[in-house]
Amino acid sequence: MTAPADVILTNAEVHTLTDGDETAEAVAVRGGEIVRIDSAYEVAFLDGTETEIIDLGGRVLLPGFIDAHTHMQTAGSYLVNADLSAADSPADCVNLLAELNADREWVLGYGFDESMWDESRYLTREDLDEVSETRPVVAFREDLHVASVNGVVLDRLGEEMPDEDMETEDGEPTGVIVEDAVNVVYETIEPDAETTRKLLLAAQRDANEKGVTGVHDMVRRSRAPKVYRDLELDGDLTMRVRINYWSDHIEAADEVGLVTNHGSQMVTTGAIKSFTDGSFGGRTAKLSEPYADADDAADTDDNDDVTGQWVVAPEELDEIVERSDGAGFQVTAHAIGDEAIEAVLDAYEKTEDAGEKRHRVEHVELATDEQIERFAESGVVASVQPNFLKWAQPDGLYDARLGEERRTRTNRYRTLLDAGAHLAFGSDCMPLDPLLGIHQTVNAPVEEQRLSVTEALRAYTLGAAYAGFDEDDLGTIEKGKRADFVVLDRSPWEHADDIENIDVAMTVVDGTVVFDGRND
Repeated sequence: MTAPADVILTNAEVHTLTDGDETAEAVAVRGGEIVRIDSAYEVAFLDGTETEIIDLGGRVLLPGFIDAHTHMQTAGSYLVNADLSAADSPADCVNLLAELNADREWVLGYGFDESMWDESRYLTREDLDEVSETRPVVAFREDLHVASVNGVVLDRLGEEMPDEDMETEDGEPTGVIVEDAVNVVYETIEPDAETTRKLLLAAQRDANEKGVTGVHDMVRRSRAPKVYRDLELDGDLTMRVRINYWSDHIEAADEVGLVTNHGSQMVTTGAIKSFTDGSFGGRTAKLSEPYADADDAADTDDNDDVTGQWVVAPEELDEIVERSDGAGFQVTAHAIGDEAIEAVLDAYEKTEDAGEKRHRVEHVELATDEQIERFAESGVVASVQPNFLKWAQPDGLYDARLGEERRTRTNRYRTLLDAGAHLAFGSDCMPLDPLLGIHQTVNAPVEEQRLSVTEALRAYTLGAAYAGFDEDDLGTIEKGKRADFVVLDRSPWEHADDIENIDVAMTVVDGTVVFDGRND
């Protein structure tokens, strides 16, 4: 006799997101594993005396979202500091920062995006001095490659910051810093283990509320890996975490015996993460042709190359890839501009089998036709962020930085998928919201960027699972896979022009409800 289910989710519109996207009415779960997908009538035969029945009232049940590129500590920082993502002007940012408690040692704000403002400029030292002239104030741009600081920060840390990464005007620092200068600030404000735990728990709650059941966390240089394992031991982890370590951790990770896919069902070692270039917002992404607004940047005393800059030079990247690959690690490298993407693909080409190791390129914002073919031929994963398409609208950030012709060649998900490339979606916590990214993709301004609803959902489920070697356990609703689900109040197929406003009704991880918003 077949054993009863632990949980039955019924009266649902179940989309498996398998190749044929079969549909059903109910799913049965036993021991955290899917044991039946069928009609409500058939699944009801697994109803036992202790089975929990969850009536979803006709809502849409999908595989749980997996965010293939995020920074959970930063996502938590948005929630406990000043969230500047909705600010519409420099003055608005100043007001939000000023509202923080006066007893804070550092006044921190995250997520401003000047490209969306009428007054499209970075925050400056002068702006942030209005917040405080006695306490350090920092506002991080959404891409985390640019920040603005007040005079107190410059006085304390200015000598540690590379001159080339500090914007100046008439010989004086404006308070705008990029790349390695921003890293100096990160290292200074790095939280202790207790604070890190609070940030990760806050981010986890927010992620679960948005249907996220798993993340690939780019942990920077933080205490997050140990905190994640402590959260698992304490029974406080409500999502699966794949930890991608910074490249300066290669030797330490290798020494303690870590390799890619080492770990438990909840906390797993992922890739070794490196950079190549910066961001379009900071004009530090590395391009083959100059920025369209390079003359605007030249108005300051900066001597930055008009085609961007290398954060990690190709020669150094080659060495990182060789060491990581040789130690048994998957490798993932940030590359936004076409020159940077070329450098990463070249480095991977020197390994024995980049596709089998599932080496990844993060962002892939401006790939050439030839590079897209190389993704398909090599099996290298394109780990991309569909919410970046908000900058692809006419007169947006991409227009300003790249010009119209290159703007239409950014984030070409349709072209990548049609070529046969492996496509994984993530958020880079800009913001952490899968439905926003799916909405942007389905409604993208250019055909080469646009995917169908099913294709976009698969990139945030099965595509992300593949990027983390989890396609046999996660990413679709199939018998034998883990019971990770998201339940939506409305169908994204029936409301394709309003996906970003669909509410998440429930999130389930390993058959356990970790968020229930049905009565909110």
